[in-house]
Amino acid sequence: MIAITGSNASLGFVRTACRNARGQTVPHLDKFAAALIVVAVVVGFLAPRDRHAQSPPRADPAAAGGARVVPTKAAAPKRKAPPKKPPFNLAKAAATARAVSANELGQVPILMIHRVMAKPQASLDRSTKELYDEFTGMAKQGYVPVTAAEFVAGKIDIPGGKHPVVLTFDDGSITHADFDGAGNPKPDTAVAVIQRVAKENPGFRPVATFFVNRDPFYGGSKPGVETMRWLTRNGFEVANHTTNHKDLGKMTKAEVAKEIGTDEKMIEDAIGKPSKTFAFPFGSLSTAHLDWAQHGGKPVKWDFQGMFLAGWKPAESPYAGSFDPRQIPRIRDKQKIKEDDCKRYCSTAWLEWLAQNPDKRYTSDGNPATIAFPQDKMIYLYTRYKEWACPY
Repeated sequence: MIAITGSNASLGFVRTACRNARGQTVPHLDKFAAALIVVAVVVGFLAPRDRHAQSPPRADPAAAGGARVVPTKAAAPKRKAPPKKPPFNLAKAAATARAVSANELGQVPILMIHRVMAKPQASLDRSTKELYDEFTGMAKQGYVPVTAAEFVAGKIDIPGGKHPVVLTFDDGSITHADFDGAGNPKPDTAVAVIQRVAKENPGFRPVATFFVNRDPFYGGSKPGVETMRWLTRNGFEVANHTTNHKDLGKMTKAEVAKEIGTDEKMIEDAIGKPSKTFAFPFGSLSTAHLDWAQHGGKPVKWDFQGMFLAGWKPAESPYAGSFDPRQIPRIRDKQKIKEDDCKRYCSTAWLEWLAQNPDKRYTSDGNPATIAFPQDKMIYLYTRYKEWACPY
């Protein structure tokens, strides 16, 4: 259909181009020039376009919660090969996918959340009620939380017809995880809100990712080390956000390595395993940082499967060819207010947009052995996943 439309447009342009200003046909001696025009127009229509421009116009890079850097046009990253394909019946899988309108090449909202408290004190804070209402609303819409590590690894094992969402909390605040005398999460903490929504809405997984700095969960009823261990035991992810939360874009390679490596050592000493994901402080990075910030070795070795920005829009599917695991956008968690253009680019606005544009949203087919999507979206698939493809 696109080719036919393009051809018709090309012919119309050529007919116009092949006449002079008086409307007369171009002489035979100029037919060669006309032929060149035909070639140029056809090439123009067939040239690759940004097929992933599926979202509204982008906000100012400084908007949406201080995201000063948006994904750069860096060289394509080296992505790990997918695991061996499990066997599946294509016809049966396609029928199941069609029944739930699956689109596993759709966009995924990754929420960036800071402090959570009964009465917010700063712009980035969220009230306990706001968080509870938002998460409950997402549960009603069919969203199922997955961790950042599960997302970047493509391990999105959720029921058919449901949509993944990644809940990320920055800075290791005591408002994220703290405990009462009986060892239970305090009611106004993020963990308690997530668990409450999960209990009230079966299917809403009580998982999230906590990007921590030095002295995480400082001032809590437990030492930070014990809180990180509790989170890990209970299905949450603890991940790297640097030691001092400084702007990495202004640092040397050695300074960045120290910021990441020291934090990584603290995390590994606490939970006994390395971080799989990383969040840039302020979302700030440079193209030069991408590869060596993802893979380092001082004071401990790290190998992040995904690195997250402060962001302003939903993320591409991890199965999409355009997905860059080194610079994954997130969405500031906030209602539709004027500040930072939140009326269009914060969580409430984006969740509404995805609900209004279901064909752009990631919808699971419920089958972890396949990557299902409508046939016309095949062009978006990362080529290494073609054996997993289940177009319908």
